[in-house]
Amino acid sequence: MKNIVKKLNEEFKKSSTQEVLEYLLRKTKKKVSLSSSFGAEDQVLTDMMLRIDSRASIFTLDTGRLPDETYTVMHETNLKYQVKIKAYFPKATDIEDLYKKQGVNGFYDSIDNRKACCFARKIAPLKRALKGLDFWITGLRSAQSVTREEMELFEFDETNNVIKVNPLKDWSEEDVWAYIESYRVPYNKLHKLGYPSIGCKPCTRPIKEGEDIRSGRWWWENPEHKECGLHFNKSA
Repeated sequence: MKNIVKKLNEEFKKSSTQEVLEYLLRKTKKKVSLSSSFGAEDQVLTDMMLRIDSRASIFTLDTGRLPDETYTVMHETNLKYQVKIKAYFPKATDIEDLYKKQGVNGFYDSIDNRKACCFARKIAPLKRALKGLDFWITGLRSAQSVTREEMELFEFDETNNVIKVNPLKDWSEEDVWAYIESYRVPYNKLHKLGYPSIGCKPCTRPIKEGEDIRSGRWWWENPEHKECGLHFNKSA
């Protein structure tokens, strides 16, 4: 699998995002899906993919603690593109067990608690969403955080046994917003209120001028810990 990933990176190292998506959606017979949190980058990819193939597969993880603004853009997206993006939810028993162990907001108490919450609400549903997929498309950009600087266009995610594709890895924030404005793509209104990165409501705050764009996520932790585990690649 690593040889396949290496070959893909060599083949597409000079390709545009559009060319990468057209290959995945039109030229390969593999199972491909985008995971969307309805952030700006994911909205760009949603628009691009549905322009290529109106039946392109897109899914989201509804943790049960998302901001109202996220549900609003979810609804707007479904209406604009005449789709119903598939939502994966945590299992009720997992959330009940989590509550017994740490209460409603125990994720603030330790990194272990926070990761346990992320696992129940995100990682476990993601594993169900990725089952059977060959390619997992994400909206990650290299400039988003120190944990993403070295990522490649194609990566093998050994944890989920899937090839992860990062078509926007070289895009700047300006590139993202230029696309959104040009194509009138629905976006989360929290972005205009100082939230460049949006996750669960209790774990997301606006950032101050000059702060890293991911500093509003799990702001009580050090930067090197700021991943929920969705994009942990055991083979990296």
